[in-house]
Amino acid sequence: MTTRAWNTEWARGLVCLIVGGWVGLTSAAGTPQETIRSAARKVVKLYGAGGLRGLEAYQSGIIVSPDGTILTVMSTVLDTDEIDCVLDDGSRHRATLKGVDPQRELAVLSIDAADLPAFALEPIGTVAVGTRVIALSNLFGVAVGDERVSAQRGVVSAKVPLEARRGAAEAPFTGDVYVLDCTTNNPGAPGGAVVDSQGRLVGMLGKELRSTSTGIWLNYALPAAELDRGARAIAAGTTAPATADAPAFDPRLCGLVLVPDLLDKTPPFIEAVLPGSAAATAGLQPDDLVIAVAGRAVASRAAVERELGRLAAGDPVRLSVIRGGRIVECDLGPRPAAKEQPTP
Repeated sequence: MTTRAWNTEWARGLVCLIVGGWVGLTSAAGTPQETIRSAARKVVKLYGAGGLRGLEAYQSGIIVSPDGTILTVMSTVLDTDEIDCVLDDGSRHRATLKGVDPQRELAVLSIDAADLPAFALEPIGTVAVGTRVIALSNLFGVAVGDERVSAQRGVVSAKVPLEARRGAAEAPFTGDVYVLDCTTNNPGAPGGAVVDSQGRLVGMLGKELRSTSTGIWLNYALPAAELDRGARAIAAGTTAPATADAPAFDPRLCGLVLVPDLLDKTPPFIEAVLPGSAAATAGLQPDDLVIAVAGRAVASRAAVERELGRLAAGDPVRLSVIRGGRIVECDLGPRPAAKEQPTP
């Protein structure tokens, strides 16, 4: 996050807050308690893969249509065929991954349900610095069953470009985000809702990230306008639905050596590129993070092997990787036959 821009915008927000006070929280929509109660019904708890080496097996999501469409963040939690979704009333549903937007790191899920309370994705315009907001999420996984997700009150401190990283990888999204003055960067919080005093959707809590320049944890939300764009892109079919029915294919046949599979959901970082291989010719580099194979999002080493297996011998192998905070497209040429041996 640009420190100078952050400080300037934060100061402006503080002035707005001092001048305007904490007024406006109670509105025509009702009391703060009523706003929280209504908005919390549209936030879900998601459980999936993870559980080892700091990879949580849970996160949050928001309902965006009465027929069970859910928007959340793209993560290793979703890298499984068994994603459990728990609604505010405690009912449990099996969620299906319908598609992802790698640029914004968003995912769309679907559950078999009807007449659900849902957020409207219509953008409400830019939210002014100093606006009082409420963040709703299952941070730390403390809510179970029909227990309500946690609510945190805060203020939009700034709207600045996102410059952040997760581990060694730069976040692919570099557009504007809302910086919040409440601590929302917690396990389980990604995918949660940020609403205004009227209960309107302001944005979604992003993934756990650190500032590229300072290394501090960021408390931020992806604006509703970006959520709308991402959901529309997924619905338009720019990325295909993820499936898990393909046989694994050894990436070394293409010249890729991925990081060791320390657990079932190891992120697909490239450890080495074999000299003279198709991967070397395509310009792939160690520490590149593979996020898509042939347009299909991947979040683990196993997913890369599976999506390569979906391709027939001779089909073009196209990888999307994150390098230096940017998405880089690489064409490795035709996929070799599985019977061929990796280059020594």
